[in-house]
Amino acid sequence: MAEMKWYVLRAAGGKERKAKEYLEKEIERSGIADQVGQVLVPVKKEIVTKNGKRKAVDKLLFPGYVLIQATLSPMLENIIRNLVPGMSGFLTEKKTISSTQVERIPVPIREDEVQRILGVQDENVDNAAETVVNYEIGESVKITDGPFSGFSGTVDEILEDRSKVKVIVVIFGRKTQLELSFTQVTKE
Repeated sequence: MAEMKWYVLRAAGGKERKAKEYLEKEIERSGIADQVGQVLVPVKKEIVTKNGKRKAVDKLLFPGYVLIQATLSPMLENIIRNLVPGMSGFLTEKKTISSTQVERIPVPIREDEVQRILGVQDENVDNAAETVVNYEIGESVKITDGPFSGFSGTVDEILEDRSKVKVIVVIFGRKTQLELSFTQVTKE
């Protein structure tokens, strides 16, 4: 059997995961699973702090695209182009057949690109999710948890590696620096 190559498929924005699910079901239903290695929606894990809550989210690396490792056949191409809702086909190259006819040919991505994308995926599995900080130095925040709950202050320092923030609060008429976790404060 021919060597499997990686191809990029276009999907409707926000529908990448659903298109992947439909594609996998259609491939299995058609009995051509031996022609497909894997279908992948590349994501990056991030931790977002919103309203004082930390939440791990998957951020798409390539919005609007799905990757597939496969040996192309007319049946698989038909499934991708015509039978999967939310998917509009391959990233292609134009090939001129005659002055009036143009054929679109799926083009595999280079091996170094594949390794870079898969490397990012593997790195996400190995590492903890990256924290996205939505605070800025000098910004007003309100403490939502702990003994100083209800106090307001300004961000003095952000410690991303420890998921903490240093906040200046006025307590009994004196400025005091508190070290709090991202989950203990919200923007005012």
